[in-house]
Amino acid sequence: MNKTDRQLAIMLELQRNKLLRAEDLAARFETSVRTIYRDIQALSEMGIPIMGAPGHGYSLMEGYFLPPIGFSAEEAVTLLMGADFIEQRLDGDYGQVAKAVRRKIEAILPEPVREESRRVRATMRLLHASEPITGLKEKEYLGQARRAIMERRTIRMAYRKKLAESDGNRKSTREVDPYGLALVQGHWMLIGRCGLRQDIRHFRLSRISELAVLEERFVMPQDFNLGGYRPPDDRNERVLVRALSDMVDKIAEQADFYMESVEERVDGAWVRFRVRTPDELLHHILSWGGDVEVLEPESLRRRVREEVEKMLKRY
Repeated sequence: MNKTDRQLAIMLELQRNKLLRAEDLAARFETSVRTIYRDIQALSEMGIPIMGAPGHGYSLMEGYFLPPIGFSAEEAVTLLMGADFIEQRLDGDYGQVAKAVRRKIEAILPEPVREESRRVRATMRLLHASEPITGLKEKEYLGQARRAIMERRTIRMAYRKKLAESDGNRKSTREVDPYGLALVQGHWMLIGRCGLRQDIRHFRLSRISELAVLEERFVMPQDFNLGGYRPPDDRNERVLVRALSDMVDKIAEQADFYMESVEERVDGAWVRFRVRTPDELLHHILSWGGDVEVLEPESLRRRVREEVEKMLKRY
């Protein structure tokens, strides 16, 4: 980054933050503190009202705003495609905002940049062939959950689990303190503390059939950070499958989360999986047909036979 670009970037950082130390800016732009001092002095000499002193921190004078920033074609495409993504994936409120943002960005672009950004965008599309599209009902629940998170309100929902409990029931009513939302492999997941389980749980929005935001409020744990949060890995059961070697790529595409290792042998590829319960792989294994064989555990071999027998009866 050259000096001019760095000084402009420093002004933008100061506009976004109330107070920044020279050390923070030096780390951000990978330069020395002395260079930051010189940049601050140069900006001040240009008439930028920067307040502060070395060792304490710098800030822009309250009420000062930078003039509008121009965008290159690549920067405009980045923003416009981001707006496309927001419109497709988030709830209606943000969908309308995304449309408005797109119009504003296009309106302020110089004609050459606007035309170039159109040409670039025409060569790229956001497709969801291998991922589910966020449905209207899911977007509605997404909006309710998002507002509940911002207002720190508990939600009550009717939820359908992927796998049935020991009594065969898959449906339950939960009260959850919502902490955050994450888009995982095309599915919106609600992360929060479940009152029933008394622990943090993850709920797929597409499996919610009813959702209500309650008046009851909750306190967000001080040590919870969505950006740094990683769910515990509870995949403690192993599955061993023998497959034709040319099936490995397809298996990896469809069940990468579960795959642990692949070993090429004379009789084919031996693929090891780690799962919460073997039934999680059942529909994948059935879709792979006769090109794979479950070797372990025996319980999953029986489940596959049972499903195949049901299919034979129908055909």
